Amino acid sequence: MTKPVPLIIGIIGIVFIGVSLVYWLTPAAGLPSFLPGFEPASDHVHLTHALGALIVALALFAIAIIWFQLISED
Repeated sequence: MTKPVPLIIGIIGIVFIGVSLVYWLTPAAGLPSFLPGFEPASDHVHLTHALGALIVALALFAIAIIWFQLISED
């Protein structure tokens, strides 16, 4: 395995996609308590947290793709 950094960044991007889905599909009362936005008796869905996590995931995927292409040229 000669390109571990893009692989690691891609895996972290997948994790952020999962976090984005949790924020999008789960009301605040149903979130795990370690995630920011947990509110015990709330039906509010944190769409801004979901959008933020999605943007981070897409940025990580872009970095991984660019990094992979730059390394493969060497």
